[in-house]
Amino acid sequence: MNKKIMLTGDRPTGRLHIGHYVGSLQRRVELQNSGEFDEIYIMIADTQALTDNAENPEKIRNNILNVAMDYLSVGIDPKKSNIFVQSAVPALPELNLYYLNLVTVSRLQRNPTIKNELQLRNFETSIPAGFFTYPVSQTADITAFDATIVPVGDDQLPMLEQAQEIVHKFNSIYGETLVEPKALLPKNESSMRLVGTDGKNKMSKSLGNCIYLSDDSATLKTKVMSMYTDPTHLKITDPGNAKDNPVFIYLTCFATDEDFEKFLPEYKNLDEMKAHYERGGLGDMKCKKFLFNVLDNYLEPIRQRRHYYEEHIEEVYEILKQGTANANKKANATLNKVRHAMKIDYFEDEAFLDDIKDKLDN
Repeated sequence: MNKKIMLTGDRPTGRLHIGHYVGSLQRRVELQNSGEFDEIYIMIADTQALTDNAENPEKIRNNILNVAMDYLSVGIDPKKSNIFVQSAVPALPELNLYYLNLVTVSRLQRNPTIKNELQLRNFETSIPAGFFTYPVSQTADITAFDATIVPVGDDQLPMLEQAQEIVHKFNSIYGETLVEPKALLPKNESSMRLVGTDGKNKMSKSLGNCIYLSDDSATLKTKVMSMYTDPTHLKITDPGNAKDNPVFIYLTCFATDEDFEKFLPEYKNLDEMKAHYERGGLGDMKCKKFLFNVLDNYLEPIRQRRHYYEEHIEEVYEILKQGTANANKKANATLNKVRHAMKIDYFEDEAFLDDIKDKLDN
C-alpha cells in the first residue's frame, strides 16, 4: 500500500498573515490532526524566496524563525509534521538540475502563474533565471518527498500541473520512479484568495495590506477600523454591498454563531447581519467593531502560543534542526532512486565496471 504524504510550505519573506491562515494554515492543521497522512513535510522555502530577494538575504535569514513560530503558534505539531528549511536539503537543487533538462523555455513562459508573478513584480526583461524556473524547482521539492498531496490555492494550480508534466516525462524516459502529486484546493472560495484590507488586491506582505497572525490587539484594531468597505455606502440608511466588502469577506471566514451571541446578540448569524447591511440601516463602523472583536478573540490564543515560543527560541531552533534532518533522509532516498533510474549512480552501481569491460571487450 502506497503511503499518503503531504508537502506544503511558505516563503520566509515576513511574518504570516490571516490570508495564509484561511488559505492554507488552518487546513494544514486539520489535515495534520486527521491521522490520514503517513508523513507530512512543511517547508520554509528560503531558496525559492532568494530567487527575487538575492540582494537582500538578511530579509530571508531574519524570517526563518518567524515563520517557524507562526507555524507552531497555529497548531502545527512537530511530532506529526516535519518543519524543515529548504536550503539545508542539498538533494533538492540536484533534482532541480536534472528536471531542468526535461522542460523547454517556451513551456515555462506559458505558465500562467509565472506570467502573473512576473507582471506583478515588474521584472520585464530582467527576469532572474531562478525565479523563471521556479515551477521546476517546485517539482524537485514535491517529488523529493514522494508527495501524493500538495495543498494549493487556485493561482498555484498551473505550477502543480507543470510538476505533473515533469513527473510524466521523467517516468516515460527513465521508468516509473517519481510519484505523481495531486492538488488539494481550499474548501471555500473566500479562503482561496483572501482580499487585503485595501479591498483591491490579494492579501500580500509586499503590498502592505495584511493583518498578521502576530499583530497585537492595538495594531489589529487600527487595521480593521481603517479597512476599505463599500464606497457607495455613504450613509447608514444607504443599501450596502456585502459581497465584495472585505469586512464581510473576513466575517465569512472567521465569524461563528457564538461570536454573534457574545459580541453582537441582535443578530443570530452572519446572514441576518448581511441582510440588514444590504437593505440599509447598518453602519460600517458597527460592522468593523464586530469584526475586530471576532478577530481579536480568534487570534488571542495564537498570540499566546507565539509568545511562548518567543521565550523559548532554542526549542524552535531544535524543532527546525530535527525536521530538516528528517527531510534530508527522505530527499536523499529519492535522489538515489532518480540517479539510479538515470544510470548516473556510477559508484553505487556494482554493474557499472562490468558493463564498461564488456563494451571494451567487444
